[in-house]
Amino acid sequence: MASKGREDEHPSVTLFRQYLRIRTVHPEPDYGAAVAFLEERAHQLGLGCQKVEEHWSHDPFEAFKDAEGYIYARGAQDMKCVSIQYLEAVRRLKAEGHHFPRTIHMTFVPDEEIGGFQGMKLFVQRPEFQALRAGFALDEGLANPTDAFTVYYSERSIWWVRITSTGKPGHASLFIEDTAAEKLHKVVSSILAFREKERQRLQSNPHQKLGAVTTVNLTKLEGGTAFNVVPATMSASFDFRLAPDMDLKAFEEQLQSWCQAAGEGVTFEFVQKFMEPRVTSIDDSDPWWAAFSRVCKDMNLTLEPEIFPAATDSRYLRKVGVPALGFSPMNRTPRLLHDHDERLHEDMFLHGVDIYTQLLPALASVPALPSDS
Repeated sequence: MASKGREDEHPSVTLFRQYLRIRTVHPEPDYGAAVAFLEERAHQLGLGCQKVEEHWSHDPFEAFKDAEGYIYARGAQDMKCVSIQYLEAVRRLKAEGHHFPRTIHMTFVPDEEIGGFQGMKLFVQRPEFQALRAGFALDEGLANPTDAFTVYYSERSIWWVRITSTGKPGHASLFIEDTAAEKLHKVVSSILAFREKERQRLQSNPHQKLGAVTTVNLTKLEGGTAFNVVPATMSASFDFRLAPDMDLKAFEEQLQSWCQAAGEGVTFEFVQKFMEPRVTSIDDSDPWWAAFSRVCKDMNLTLEPEIFPAATDSRYLRKVGVPALGFSPMNRTPRLLHDHDERLHEDMFLHGVDIYTQLLPALASVPALPSDS
């Protein structure tokens, strides 16, 4: 079959080739470009076109604002709101000609959602960070549905643990002894029994917060190749969030004990392991906390200090000796980070700018401390 030159190419072929050039392969498919291409074709043909975003009332990247003033978007609460609030507060302070004894630095680093390994964890080791001579840091917090504002002074240690069990393989029609599944089941049962104890501890005390207990969830089960083949290897992956008062060394020994009790050939490995939980002081004698809490008091903001239930970049800052508080100024707001219809009211967003416009000068005016050197 003869091939035509570009000038003689059939329009349908040109259209086909244009669509093929859009990169829609995983792990980073460009769905936005594909949707725009199809919408344009529909417009040219006079066809109706509707995008359906699963579980979202609006396109999560449209930043749609409804009649009540709620802005719907991924990042509305976590945490593009705080990024712009920082920038707007600094803009106001500069426009008013303010100068402070301390320098205000803003850092924007990647990968916090996947552990921060290529972001803050690396940055705090670099000379550029050390040159900042940071004395204190603000990081992200969470929305609070009540009238209070939550501030986080520590967080739980993340352990991602993979349990691997090896055993005798064979045909699934037989009663095979010492299988990988049987032994893995024993470890899973031990870990889930521990999970239930921690859940009961949380529920039995109405004043207990989630960040003060240890949570664990089974997140992956892997193994097997066919329905009728007993696998030689199976694994289970767990996400542990260990409370700051947990004896981490003793708990690692407990994991080892559970594996040994299950039988030979059961081991565990860490995919992620944070071993140095730090606590930022919220004592009134601490100059940083005193400055932070004084501004909140002057603005009639009720604070609820807590341990962060998940993980943020604050852990890397605290690890290198920089006290940090997690604070996202959102009260009377449902907690919707990572959820469908994540949203923030524009008035709450602007109120956050007002809060930071007061907080940043107070923190930047804390007198020199022995720890600064």
